[in-house]
Amino acid sequence: MRLLRFARFAGLALSMVCAGAMAQGTAGGGQWPAKPIKWIVPYPPGGITDNATRMVLQKVQEQTGWTIVVENKPGANSLLGADLAAKSAPDGYTFLTVIAAHAANATLYAGRMPFDPVKSFSPVSLVGVAPLIMTATNNLPAKDVKELIAYAKANPGKVSFGSSGVGAAAHLTTELLKQTAGVDMVHVPYKGTAPALQDLIGGNIQILVDTPSSLMPHVKAGKIKALGMFSAKRLPGVPEVPTVAEAGGPALQSSTWVMFLAPSGVPADIVNRMSAEVGKAVASQDITRRFESLGIEPVGNSPQQAAKFLDDEIGKWRKVITAAGVKAE
Repeated sequence: MRLLRFARFAGLALSMVCAGAMAQGTAGGGQWPAKPIKWIVPYPPGGITDNATRMVLQKVQEQTGWTIVVENKPGANSLLGADLAAKSAPDGYTFLTVIAAHAANATLYAGRMPFDPVKSFSPVSLVGVAPLIMTATNNLPAKDVKELIAYAKANPGKVSFGSSGVGAAAHLTTELLKQTAGVDMVHVPYKGTAPALQDLIGGNIQILVDTPSSLMPHVKAGKIKALGMFSAKRLPGVPEVPTVAEAGGPALQSSTWVMFLAPSGVPADIVNRMSAEVGKAVASQDITRRFESLGIEPVGNSPQQAAKFLDDEIGKWRKVITAAGVKAE
């Protein structure tokens, strides 16, 4: 968390310097923005990606007076919306939100995407990181991660884990645990978290990894149990849940995250200005508090830091996907 805070404020300071230098002009002259900005979210409305995007952009609008219109363009594991953004004019009037699936897609759909997940975009800012939580059905004879690993080793192939889909952060995080702990568990992919959660509650699968905002209400209601958080330290919003390492498992950190991108070719002064405003919004007490309630650690860093983070995530998940032999559906 300390590292995230440092990156957040360092990135904000850098972006603010760049933004101050450009003063609202663009590289080609004139004023920006001179019309509404379109913001593509490649997922349905109402989820953590959509909610976090709208929270931050509402704050940006309050700070600047700009008009930003969010458009939900779900489909094809986020590829549809990302393709629309990638092919938009690089004039600063179209932006895109992506999550961890964007990094996984670089390997899952390598050579089959109508755009390049890195070269087709200019990172604006890593908005926040949401560590994932591992939960279990109540009838699983394991109260923590240590006991889960022991049970899975004693019963190879008999423990099943669900996910919101092939290549989702939840799926790949559990694959990472399997590889690190040396256990054999069976993946059961679903079309979204909701049906996977219902099967977990019903005991049809034994394990489900997802965001705390999706799973903790059901943990608190006693319908499922929490085994551990894939984070370096306990989250303020759910301090009762230990980290995976504290729960006797390997010291793994894994998350989904929210990142803002622009189409490649957008002038650097526009990217820097947007990054500065996003960083300012994320640093506000209002957004920090609301993010905490969703289990999101606020970041709001610079374009350069966001690019480094994305590159690292692509490399990390490439190794997991290759080792597990994961294939896109």
